[in-house]
Amino acid sequence: MTDASTATETKMTKSMEDIVALCKRRGFIFPASEIYGGINGFWDFGPLGIELKNNLRDAWWHDMVRCPPAGPDGEMLSIVGLDSSIIQNPKVWEASGHVGGFNDPMQTCRQCKKLFRADHVEEMVLESEWYQELSQIWPPKKIPSLDGLRHWARKNGKKSAPGLALVRDTNNVLQELEKIIKSTDDPGDVWASSNVLFGADCQIWPQDGVCPNCGGDLTEQRDFNLMFETHAGAVRDDANKVYLRPETAQGIFLNFKNVLDTSRVKVPFGIAQIGKAFRNEVTPRNYIFRSREFEQMEMEFFCHESEAKKLYEFWVQTRLDWWKSLGISSENLQRRDHDADELSHYSTACADIEYRYPFTAPGFGELEGIAHRGNYDLTQHQEHSGAKLAYFDQEKNERYLPHVIEPAAGLSRGVLVLLCEAYTPDPDRPSKVYMKFHPRMAPIKAAIFPLVAKEGMPEVAQKLYQELRTKYAVQLDIKQNIGKRYARMDEAGTPYCFTIDGQTLEDDTVTVRERDTLSQERINISQVATYLAEQIG
Repeated sequence: MTDASTATETKMTKSMEDIVALCKRRGFIFPASEIYGGINGFWDFGPLGIELKNNLRDAWWHDMVRCPPAGPDGEMLSIVGLDSSIIQNPKVWEASGHVGGFNDPMQTCRQCKKLFRADHVEEMVLESEWYQELSQIWPPKKIPSLDGLRHWARKNGKKSAPGLALVRDTNNVLQELEKIIKSTDDPGDVWASSNVLFGADCQIWPQDGVCPNCGGDLTEQRDFNLMFETHAGAVRDDANKVYLRPETAQGIFLNFKNVLDTSRVKVPFGIAQIGKAFRNEVTPRNYIFRSREFEQMEMEFFCHESEAKKLYEFWVQTRLDWWKSLGISSENLQRRDHDADELSHYSTACADIEYRYPFTAPGFGELEGIAHRGNYDLTQHQEHSGAKLAYFDQEKNERYLPHVIEPAAGLSRGVLVLLCEAYTPDPDRPSKVYMKFHPRMAPIKAAIFPLVAKEGMPEVAQKLYQELRTKYAVQLDIKQNIGKRYARMDEAGTPYCFTIDGQTLEDDTVTVRERDTLSQERINISQVATYLAEQIG
């Protein structure tokens, strides 16, 4: 077996449940409002989680704004920053199309009354407990055991899928299925007729008409707007209705002219923003992958139409390479170009950078999107506001509305990718797992341990800790035996541990333990800061 295939097999065995448990245990992520039972779609970042998120945020800001890459022609790019308001004039969202068109098709279960995004239903059915149970009794393209189906319906089915036709009306459904089995020798025909298990609205198993929660029948699809509404002012009426922004991009377009007038920039240039966005997802799922409150890292790169195609390809490759630079394996990343029927009506091209999440494996899910938005947004805001937003190129004596290339990544989703990628089972370690963060991303860069809490070792450790903490996120840990302290740091993803022991008191050397290889070496205590600088930067 090759190293690549071994690595893939290791990643495929990662359990999302185990990753979530570690994140809770070590303080990466907590359910929001947990002591009150939580609130679906909202999450709190704990002490380690906020450090990890800030490290990713700061790396993006440094590499995109403070020190952007050279463009496709080798010239340094100009990108400036912005922080726009979460609440804008509601006319903004009319112009952008969000008020009239920011909808998801929804369906409601006639039995349990739960609401679902129609495009998520089939996947959720396949992931449901009741479907997993039922598919063991009736595998695809096989003749089912009627006794097995009856037993399941009367036992497990009543708990996991009370709305399923098979559970609601067991005898009649099984009689119908028995007729189908007797009328054909082809298991495929039986399988194709399995709608009797679900009800009249279902044509094939699984189908959009099946409730992922209880197995019941779903209503026809209807549109549901995803924006959160609130009111600005004392009176709660339509005149004071405002929205929490569903994306950060529009704040950039609104300030395009302000940035031009106040900054020494000229097209092509970019405006970048990191900030909160809110979408009233009806079925938030897969941990922090799809939540109702999240953070985005977006950049709108304004350019002449003639340069848009070249810059689009440049940004797709640049963003893919950037994620790889943070330690994300190439085999877990892919570029997926959108088909013509997936593109927004104003978009010329769009590509997703996708990651192989544990809940999508062996498939992939979206991490970042890079879109050629044309000049749609500036055109809409110019027409709706009456403000003149065209750019005048003095050298070419040309006035035009620039086209836009938009790399847009979810900061919260990026944190999830870092967590999934770093999670590394290792049965030979006391912790049984370690988090293999790139040193640039690691929440804690180093830990300092006195071997025992006596003989002057804690004092030496304290002095080293005070020296390092002025530049690095480091932790001093004195409690418990050294093995348990190593285990804690492994689960936190700390790349280096420095231990002060008896020999330190004699020759001023400390033991350095490297997280990934478990290798150890001794260096002089005066060289620890230099060592970290060389390893981490």
